[in-house]
Amino acid sequence: MKKIFIIGCGYIGSRVARLARDAGYEPTCLVRSAEHGEALGKDGLRTMIATLDDPAGIRLPDETAGGVVLYCVPPPGGGLFDTRARNFCATLAASPPAKIVYLGATSVYSETRGGVVTESSPTAPASAMGKRRLDAEATFRAFGVAHGTAVVILRISGIYGPGRLPLMQISQGQPLLKEEESGPSNRIHADDLAQVCLAAVEKGENGAIFNVSDGHPTSMTSYFNAAADALGLPRQPQVALDEARRAMSPLMFSYVSESRVVDNSLMLEKLGVRLRYPTMAQGLPASVEAA
Repeated sequence: MKKIFIIGCGYIGSRVARLARDAGYEPTCLVRSAEHGEALGKDGLRTMIATLDDPAGIRLPDETAGGVVLYCVPPPGGGLFDTRARNFCATLAASPPAKIVYLGATSVYSETRGGVVTESSPTAPASAMGKRRLDAEATFRAFGVAHGTAVVILRISGIYGPGRLPLMQISQGQPLLKEEESGPSNRIHADDLAQVCLAAVEKGENGAIFNVSDGHPTSMTSYFNAAADALGLPRQPQVALDEARRAMSPLMFSYVSESRVVDNSLMLEKLGVRLRYPTMAQGLPASVEAA
């Protein structure tokens, strides 16, 4: 059987693991907690427990050599470098895989004030998180060159799906940016992202970068309003940009103040993915029903 090693087998990774198993792969899932590993094990998935924050604690099986690695671990919370990706690559050097698919983020792009970004658009992120994501991309590329490993990068927009709707923000009535001041944002349903990941494993060529979104951007405010409607909850209040800067957390404000339109045409063309939920009007009801 074809071997795939899913590093960070959480919300998305576990979905990919099941798809890969059904497609004839033998998945191995690396997780942080024994509890999560036990849950995946009950589903018939092989698991390993490790934290990428401690290089000495990372243990990888020798059979990663020649296999495929799907790396789903987010960067740590501070700094400008993705130390987890660096620690992982240092350990992986002992048994390099044939291919690495890195789940990155569209936060690596420069601010476009609502403009369109393609895979060749400038990458000069303003946020620290975007800088960490860009560092991870560079880390995996360097590993690929050094060890003859094919590297495919997925630049993923906001993820939503069952259990991944902004229930807390809506329930607490946290303020939103006024619709007229809220620029375009992008998202992808979790089930569609899982199939994109497997398609990248099977079809992504060395050096390829793919933007991952449903191709139907809306403002963050529109998304939160639609999510509230789908959940049957009152919509959140809206405030002007200056007040939003004071009222929102720095992370949330960075989400609403950056705006771009993510072009997903290369993903659709090269990976041959047919999205189940190409718009949030289709994806949100399905997310509530499946929650």
